[in-house]
Amino acid sequence: MNSTTRRDFTRGVALAGAGLLARGRAGAAASRPALCLFSKHLPKLNYAELARTVKQMGFDGVDLTVRAEGHVLPERAAEDLPRAVETIRAQGLAVPMITTGLTSVSDPAARPTLATAGRLGVPCFKLGYWQYPAGVPIETRLLEVRREVAGLVAMAKEHGVVAGYHNHSGNYVGAVVWDIRSIIGDMDANWIGYYFDPCHATAEGGEGGWQISLRMALARIKMVAIKDFYWEKRAGKWEMRICPLGEGMVRWPEFFAALQKARFTGPISLHLEYEPADEIAAITRDLAFLRKHVDAAYGGV
Repeated sequence: MNSTTRRDFTRGVALAGAGLLARGRAGAAASRPALCLFSKHLPKLNYAELARTVKQMGFDGVDLTVRAEGHVLPERAAEDLPRAVETIRAQGLAVPMITTGLTSVSDPAARPTLATAGRLGVPCFKLGYWQYPAGVPIETRLLEVRREVAGLVAMAKEHGVVAGYHNHSGNYVGAVVWDIRSIIGDMDANWIGYYFDPCHATAEGGEGGWQISLRMALARIKMVAIKDFYWEKRAGKWEMRICPLGEGMVRWPEFFAALQKARFTGPISLHLEYEPADEIAAITRDLAFLRKHVDAAYGGV
């Protein structure tokens, strides 16, 4: 992104987000979730540009990528994560979570990432992903992943950082929340829980399965990922189509009512996994939709 494009982008964000800002960070109370933007969606912005843009849009904080091709490269976490967090906080924003690709304590980036996050007071991190290899029994794979997760949770606990396991649909260990439960069920709930995604839970669970998954996870949800989808038939094949919030199959009023009843106050990360013609307008629209439903469930501010 060249300097002219960046100036135009930031100027557009300021105009689009002006109406949301007054209701955003300043009105967020400790009893409400922090609404964050997943930084993956602004990959070309440096730390200062990212912070200004997210602030102008009206978010409460940033879900910061600390992984390959992220805003912070994992091999530079000790050096660059403090700079990124300090720059974001200087704009009055929170960094309540980071998104990592960590799947093993043997990863050279594991300890520097978690130690630095803990020292900076970043409370939560998202684990990476594990898949089901062909030919490996399901039970065997679950035990393998459980060992990896247990090691990361133990390391994270040393540094005061809570792990969140994402229920991503597809050939992922944990796509079905029952699998996550079998992995983390007897681990310390203070240090490991769910990074719950109602979109993927709906895709995997259908009419009633998403509700059962939510009930199963609710007491241990640490973070929430927000996106929407519907099923679309392409070339004779049904595919999951990510779409703007409210245009898909996720039952948002029910979902947020359940979060409020459970007194969930962790970070909510907004994702933009579709390709809009106008990214600024799409993020602004989805944030307005998200804030409306959080206000309805938790009470307006």
